[in-house]
Amino acid sequence: MLKHSYNHSGLDQNGKTIVEYVWIGGYGDDLRSKSKTYDKPINSIDDLGEWNYDGSSTHQAETNNSEVLIRPIALFDDPFNLKPNKICLCETFYSDGTPTNTNFRHFAKKIFDLDSENKFDPWFGIEQEYALMITLGADLTWPYGWPVGSYPTAQGRYYCSTGYKNSYARDIAIAHYKACLYAGVKVFGTNCESLPGQWEFQVGNCKGIEIGDHLWMGRFLLERVAEIRGVDVNFEPKPVPGDWAGSGGHINYSDNKTRNDTNLVEINKQLQFLEKNHHRMIKVYGKDNHLRLTGIFLIFLISFQCFFTFFINLGEHETSAFKKFTVGVADRESSIRVPKLTKDVGKGYYEDRRPAANLYPYVFSASIFSANCFDLQGFVELEKHYLKFLNQNS
Repeated sequence: MLKHSYNHSGLDQNGKTIVEYVWIGGYGDDLRSKSKTYDKPINSIDDLGEWNYDGSSTHQAETNNSEVLIRPIALFDDPFNLKPNKICLCETFYSDGTPTNTNFRHFAKKIFDLDSENKFDPWFGIEQEYALMITLGADLTWPYGWPVGSYPTAQGRYYCSTGYKNSYARDIAIAHYKACLYAGVKVFGTNCESLPGQWEFQVGNCKGIEIGDHLWMGRFLLERVAEIRGVDVNFEPKPVPGDWAGSGGHINYSDNKTRNDTNLVEINKQLQFLEKNHHRMIKVYGKDNHLRLTGIFLIFLISFQCFFTFFINLGEHETSAFKKFTVGVADRESSIRVPKLTKDVGKGYYEDRRPAANLYPYVFSASIFSANCFDLQGFVELEKHYLKFLNQNS
C-alpha cells in the first residue's frame, strides 16, 4: 500500500528532463535503474549519453575495478514521472568494452544483423505470465490474495475470470497495461491466468531484436507498478509447488517464409529444425523449466500434412514434457502449437510453448531465428555466454 499520497507529477521541472536509465544486473532477473537530469528535450536515443554504475554492487565487478558502462538502446515515455520525462533501456559493458555477464543482447543482435537485407523479417510475440506475491518477512513469500498459510479453491475458476472471489489484483494488471501503453511498449493485451493471483501480458508484434527491448521494459514497468502497491512479481516457472499451474513465456513466431507459405511446407521445415535442436535449445528456455514442463505422453503417432510426425500429449497443466518435442494443431499440451487458422490457410505463425516465464528474450528470440533461417549460425557464441552465466549463478 502507498505510505503517503504526495503527488509530484504536476511540479514544474524548469525546462529539465528526467531520464531513468534501466539495465539488467548480474543476477539476470534484477532490473536496476537510476535517474539523470538533462537540460534539453529528449526525443531519441541519439540525444542521450553513455553513463556508468558501480558493478561491485550488482554482482558484475570487483570493487577495485567496479565501473560498468551503460549504453542506451531503446527509449520510452515515463508513465510515473510523465512527459517530457523518459525511461531508457540500456546494454551493459565492462570498462574494456566487453559485454557483461548478463548482456545477451550484444550477441543476439549479431544474429539478427545476419538478415541485413530483411530477407526473413522475423516477427515475435511473447505471452509473459507472472505470479503476484506478498512478502511475509525474511524473504518468505506467499501468493497475493491467498489465505496466509492455506490454499484457495482448486484451479478451474480463475482463468479469464471476474468477481472478487475469482480474480485477484486486477487493479495491478490494468495499471501495468496502461503504463505500457503510455510508455510506448508494444503491449497486445492482458488476462488473468489459471493460478489464483497469476496474470499474463502479451508483447508484440515486434520485429527482430525489439522483442527483447519491449519485453524487458514491460517487466520493468510491472515491477514498478507492483512496488507502489507493496506486491512482488514472480517470474519463476513454478511459483507454487505441487499441483498448481506454472508460468510460461510462450513465443509466437513468423517470418517471410511462414507468412508466404503454401500448404505449411516452410512451417514444417522449421518445425523439423526445432525438433533436431530441441535438446540443445531447451537449455536456454529458462532456468528450472523442467519443473513446469511436466506433460504426460501417449505414444500415438499422427501424420501432420505428410511432412511431420508428432505425439499427442496429455499434460497435467497444458504443457509438453521437458525432454520431448511435440507438435499439435490448436493443442496447448504440445511443444509447438499450430493455430487452426494457420493450418487451414497453410501459412502464418506458430507458437512455441516451451519457454518459461523467466526466459531471456534476447537469447530465445535469436536462437529460434538462427535455427530456422541460418542453421544456428551465430548461436554458439550466444549459447556459450548464456551457459557461462548460468554456471556462475547456479
